[in-house]
Amino acid sequence: MKKRLLILEDGTVFEGQAFGADLDVTGEIVFNTGMTGYQESITDQSYNGQILTFTYPLVGNYGINRDDYESIHPTCKGVVVSENARRASNWRKQMTLDEFLKAKNIPGISGIDTRALTKIIRSYGTMKATLANKGDLNHLKEQLVATVLPTNNIEQVSTKTAYPAPAIGKNIVLVDFGLKHSILREFSKRDCHVTVVPYDTTAEEILHLNPDGVMLSNGPGDPTDVPQALDMIRGVQGKIPIFGICMGHQLFSLANGATTYKMKFGHRGFNHAVREIATGRVDFTSQNHGFAVNRETLPDCLMVTHEEINDKTVEGVRHRDFPAFSVQFHPDAAPGPHDASYLFDEFLEMIDAWKIEQASK
Repeated sequence: MKKRLLILEDGTVFEGQAFGADLDVTGEIVFNTGMTGYQESITDQSYNGQILTFTYPLVGNYGINRDDYESIHPTCKGVVVSENARRASNWRKQMTLDEFLKAKNIPGISGIDTRALTKIIRSYGTMKATLANKGDLNHLKEQLVATVLPTNNIEQVSTKTAYPAPAIGKNIVLVDFGLKHSILREFSKRDCHVTVVPYDTTAEEILHLNPDGVMLSNGPGDPTDVPQALDMIRGVQGKIPIFGICMGHQLFSLANGATTYKMKFGHRGFNHAVREIATGRVDFTSQNHGFAVNRETLPDCLMVTHEEINDKTVEGVRHRDFPAFSVQFHPDAAPGPHDASYLFDEFLEMIDAWKIEQASK
């Protein structure tokens, strides 16, 4: 079997077996602690530009199927696993993980001690890494250090033109910063008519669509890289109810005066316990983010609604004056627990309450 190298920015080198596409790539290396859901994770656009390490030891055992895509064209840079299943077996399987990665031009490496790799990332922090076929190791290390990673992650993955997901219910405009299909599925379950628009759509263009509510989607990278989105949010809030998820949460907070910071190694997995402060309710949530909202900078107009139990990071905020709230985690799950899917119902209830309030004026 062909050998492949994983080279880390700190100089560590792992040697393993190549699978997937046959090419060299460089990106930010991160780890995901989920026990299942590798297809959803690989196709999650929030991993744009990243080399995705799965901590669960066996990956690929149930193959790839038509139902678990979170995007059609995944944009993660590479996949790292301890063991790539030799044989995939599931009644829904359409292809193997190896065949899928080859088709999507994504290289993979197996036979890696992912436990040791994860400990390095947790200690050093998220860093650059290269997946490469054997070559001059010193040259590969020099190239890695010199590589500057792109910052236009959201621009890369957002839709270029608006498109509808038709239904007969409430009219939702979904701003695409790198959305997961599972968000569309949740609105579809509730008969909402959804119009997906590009990340740089203006407030005026959104208001012309006559929405009942605006959803700010998840997405990759640093929220400060899309300042135009902040103007859009300021132009919409107070006029239309808003719900933000993940990147949408960070942008909503930035638009109201908070700041964000890069976490040491982020939250990526499906077992993150989050407490709702008002009720004490604890939900286990799906998360995928490398940035967080700085609690110390939150303005008076935003109140914290949720926090992560382990590290106390801000997991949700609500506007005190306008019908608008956001959460850092993924209530749409996919993969992960569906504990927090009720937040989509809360959003639709907020829309109804807002309409009644406006009608009474």
